[in-house]
Amino acid sequence: MGETSGESQQSFFKRHWEGYKEFWAERFSFLDNYARFIQRDKPLPAWSASDVEEFIASDPVHGATLKTAREAVKFGLTGSVIGAVSTAGFTWKYSRSLHGAGLSFLAGGVFGWTFGHEIANHWMQLYRLDTMASQVKFMDWWVQKNEGRS
Repeated sequence: MGETSGESQQSFFKRHWEGYKEFWAERFSFLDNYARFIQRDKPLPAWSASDVEEFIASDPVHGATLKTAREAVKFGLTGSVIGAVSTAGFTWKYSRSLHGAGLSFLAGGVFGWTFGHEIANHWMQLYRLDTMASQVKFMDWWVQKNEGRS
C-alpha cells in the first residue's frame, strides 16, 4: 500500500495526454514540414508580394503552383464576405437581434470561407497540385535569399 508507481502519481489528464499525443502527432504530421521555419532562433523576416512574384518567376514548377494557391485564396475571401453578409442580413431581418446577427456574421464568414475554398479546390483543380511542397519550396528559397544577404 505504501508503494506507488510513477504512472499512478501522474494526474488523470497527464496519463490521457500521453496516450493521445502519438495519435494527434500522426494527424498533424504535416506541421513537421514547417517546423524548421517556425522553430528558429532568429525568425524569418516578412516577405512582400514582390518577393513572392520573384519566386514565381524563378521556379516554373513550384512557382505556378504557388500562384494558383494564392489565387484560390480570393475564392475563400469572396465566399467569406458573401457568407458573412448574407447570414447576418438574414438573421437581422428575422430576429432583429444584434448579438444573433453578430454571431451569424462570424459563423457565415467561416462557412463562406470553407465553401469558397472548396469551390476553388475544384475550379482550379488544387487536388492535383502539391501546394504544401510549393509553400515549403518558397520558404526554402526565402531562407536562402535572406541568409545570402547577411
